[in-house]
Amino acid sequence: MNNDHFSEAVCVELGNYVYRLIDPRNGETFYVGKGKGNRVFSHVSAALDLDENEDETSAKIGRIHEIRRCGLDVLHVIHRHGIPDSSVFEVEAALMDAYSGLSNIAGGHGSNDRGPMHADQIVDKYDLPTIDLEPKHRLVLINVNKFEASGKDELYQQVRFAWRISSSRAEKADYVLAVVRGVVVGAFQAKYWKAATKENFPEIPFEEPKRHAFSGCPAPEKIWDLYCGTRGKRIVQDELKHVQNPIRYWKV
Repeated sequence: MNNDHFSEAVCVELGNYVYRLIDPRNGETFYVGKGKGNRVFSHVSAALDLDENEDETSAKIGRIHEIRRCGLDVLHVIHRHGIPDSSVFEVEAALMDAYSGLSNIAGGHGSNDRGPMHADQIVDKYDLPTIDLEPKHRLVLINVNKFEASGKDELYQQVRFAWRISSSRAEKADYVLAVVRGVVVGAFQAKYWKAATKENFPEIPFEEPKRHAFSGCPAPEKIWDLYCGTRGKRIVQDELKHVQNPIRYWKV
C-alpha cells in the first residue's frame, strides 16, 4: 500500500518528526527533512506540478521525476517522531550528517559548526589561531562543505562556483575567503563575478544561471598568511559563522 497522506489522528500522534525520502531503485536516501502533519509527502506532490528542470530544488525534483518515470514511488520513512520543538533542528541535522550525497540545498542546523569531524579537525577548530577582530580588507566568506583540496588550485576550483550571491556586492570585496567548519583555509582575489553559465565559464561542470561564480587567482602570499596562516585561522565572531547560508560578508 502506498500512502500519500496521514489521517488527522496520525498527524496528532506524530507531532514533530524527521523523515527520509528513499529511492526504491537502489535504497538510497536522497533527502532528509523535518516537519509536521503531511509534510513528508509534500515533495512528491509538489514535483508533479513542477518542471523537472526548475532551479530551486532541481536535484530533488529531478530524482523524483526519474523515480516516477520508472513506474515506482518514492519511499517515505519517518525516522523519529514526537520530537520536542527545542530538539527537532538538531535531530534533523544529525540525520543529514549521516547520509552523503543528499539533494538538500541547505545543510543541517549547526552542521558546519558542530557536525562530524575527525580528531584533527576538532583540534584545528579549537586550537588554531584566530583572525584579527577588525580586518583591514573587505571580505566575502564562502563556506565549502566538502573540503577535498590538496593545493591552492584545487581549493580555488571548489570555492569559485556556483553561489546565490549578490555579484554587485561581491565585486566590492578585496578578497574571497574559503571557509571550512569555521576555519579560513584559503584566500583568493576575484577579477569578476558573472552568472554561472557555460558561456561565461566554459570549464564549469554544469550551468546554474541563477547563481554566480568568479574568476580570479590566489591572493598574494602576505594576504594568504594574514587570513589563513600555515594550517588555517579560526573565525570567532558568531555573526560570521555559517549556519544555513554559505555566504557571509565582512566589511562589505
